Amino acid sequence: MEKMTKEQLANMFDHTLLKPFATKEDFQRLCEDSKKYGFKMVAVNSAPVALCKEYLKGSGVHVGAAVSFPLGQTTIECKVFETKDAIANGADEIDYVINVAELKNKNYKYIKEEMERIVSVCREAGVISKVIFENCYLTKEEIQKAAQIAKEVKPDFIKTSTGFGTGGAAVEDVKLMKAVVGGAVKVKAAGGIRDWKTCKAMIEAGAERIGTSSSLKILEEFQEEEG
Repeated sequence: MEKMTKEQLANMFDHTLLKPFATKEDFQRLCEDSKKYGFKMVAVNSAPVALCKEYLKGSGVHVGAAVSFPLGQTTIECKVFETKDAIANGADEIDYVINVAELKNKNYKYIKEEMERIVSVCREAGVISKVIFENCYLTKEEIQKAAQIAKEVKPDFIKTSTGFGTGGAAVEDVKLMKAVVGGAVKVKAAGGIRDWKTCKAMIEAGAERIGTSSSLKILEEFQEEEG
């Protein structure tokens, strides 16, 4: 891994607050920290997007909406509507959860249509698209297949996990995803990344964006290591 500055690392973070009971004050703190440290994005559910957009006005920090979160078990129409609604409320990035059941059913046509429709809405709006696989429920073959579909459709990122499943990001999964998509699509690692050691391993495996609620702790540990 190339040597990076604290600022470069901070700019890889999607600073996350997806708890259903998060208050207005929690979101304010999330946005203030993101402005202060130069995080790339705040990752929130779609309901507080407008609030965070207001808090981050003029800062350059993106607001990211989690769509069909965390299960992905809504119809394509619902996901498309939620994507459009989040963008209308100010979302700069969309992280949507695939229909895991349809991937396991080998309904690849469905997965591709879902991806194409959501990515298309994002492209038209000039918004970054990220596709969440939820790898903890998938076999290596299923991860590979979803990544191959993404290589064709070309969202901006494919992402390991929601952080709400039975497991989070795994280094071998990041490597596998990156091996399939190459330079066509970027990889985001999320879920269970709570320290610099884990974060560093994900970056070394090929992740270009890190989703974490432990951004401040990771930055602190990075600085300690750098001396």
